[in-house]
Amino acid sequence: MQQITNTILMVRPINFRMNEQTAVNNYYQKDFKDTIPSVINKKAQNEFDVFVDKLRGVGVHVIVVSDTDEFDTPDSIFPNNWISFHQDGTVVIYPIFAENRRLERREDILNQIEKEGFVIENVVDYTSAEEDNFFLEGTGSMILDRQNQKAYCALSPRADEELFIEFCEDFEYTPVIFTAYQTVNNKREEIYHTNVMMCVAEKFAIVCLSSIDDKKERKNLLKHLKEDGKKVIDITEDQVNNFAGNMLQVKGASNERFLIMSEAANKSLSQIQRSQINNYCKIISSPLDTIEFCGGGSARCMMAEVFLPKK
Repeated sequence: MQQITNTILMVRPINFRMNEQTAVNNYYQKDFKDTIPSVINKKAQNEFDVFVDKLRGVGVHVIVVSDTDEFDTPDSIFPNNWISFHQDGTVVIYPIFAENRRLERREDILNQIEKEGFVIENVVDYTSAEEDNFFLEGTGSMILDRQNQKAYCALSPRADEELFIEFCEDFEYTPVIFTAYQTVNNKREEIYHTNVMMCVAEKFAIVCLSSIDDKKERKNLLKHLKEDGKKVIDITEDQVNNFAGNMLQVKGASNERFLIMSEAANKSLSQIQRSQINNYCKIISSPLDTIEFCGGGSARCMMAEVFLPKK
């Protein structure tokens, strides 16, 4: 199984702003109080376009779909929470915590992917879990190590343990379960998505070990990464607040490897961390300040990897 891909699906926003429905447990979101929504959206679109150009500039195949104004979907820029694409031709659709985010799921996006020459054999849909208030928000809630068939999950209101285990059974992944925390107003609160504090690349993993308060869980996570030969690069909570966990390794032209992140994430890294990453691949970073500030998500959240077979 491949761990990384050359093809990424991205959704260009048309109504981007802070989503009040997700802010209840995404503590990274903030509100630009005095800025009108259209200005925020325009800034987000500019950041999006620059980001796409950078990815395409190094040979990443980016499929851009525009959001529609059929519904109010302020978070449509983060498609990896509702869909994932797998090498055997399977597409998975996920149950989402915020009601207005459920409107992001669009059949026409699957048609677009097929038009690009990819084969969809089968769709697995877990969204009925929403009726019972159980959620699992795609590759936001789970970090998939596709090569070693392991899935890492920080439990939270958006990542239900039973649902996660069901996914692992269906797709034959070994579940690695823990809880990750951040400090909010001097209280330890659950981090809403695993991909904010962890990234698994082909030969290394970036993880905020200090966010895992339970020593046994931390030890178990390290055991799994090390037995798969991953170099572990530890980041701090302050770096997580700058989205240094929210990264994705991709393939560019001539199969060159890149680690994609925001400018804020890149700036927060130490020289040592940067050179550790550069041992394996180049860093590509892009300014995503508005998207991070209002959306509480960053580069990784914006990219849904396409692993489907080609026709």
